[in-house]
Amino acid sequence: MEILVVVHVLSALIGIGPTFLGHVFLQRRQNVQQYRSSIGFAGKMERFPKIGGTIAVLSGLGLALSGDYGTFAQLWLYGTLVIYVLIQITMIAAVAPTLKKLRDWLYDPGNQHVTAFPPEQQKWVNRASGWLYVASGLGILIFIFMIVKPGA
Repeated sequence: MEILVVVHVLSALIGIGPTFLGHVFLQRRQNVQQYRSSIGFAGKMERFPKIGGTIAVLSGLGLALSGDYGTFAQLWLYGTLVIYVLIQITMIAAVAPTLKKLRDWLYDPGNQHVTAFPPEQQKWVNRASGWLYVASGLGILIFIFMIVKPGA
């Protein structure tokens, strides 16, 4: 059982952790060339939430099914699952499409010598950054629910 707890905690950190790094990649003090590097690195980090998040959900279900953490009827358990789904929706529906547009613009050969974003592209950066704050806030709520276990 302890191994499953370790797997669950580590996979949750690895799965949700990159969400908190998104803000670093979209810092406003960067020039366009720095954004190219940041967006490239962010793209490589996308696999961690996919793999870690899946393992966290499966190991969490395993822990719940083991009976050591009570029944599925606990508020914190439902809360973490709902919040996890909201994070996925936020990342898939809001952040990923915006970053894809930004990535396509950054790597367009016609934009290789641009040093500052035009207003439209700056809006994309701001939009993605705002949604990353939403996802990060939800991630913090998951950790709070898992530590405090309200309603348990």
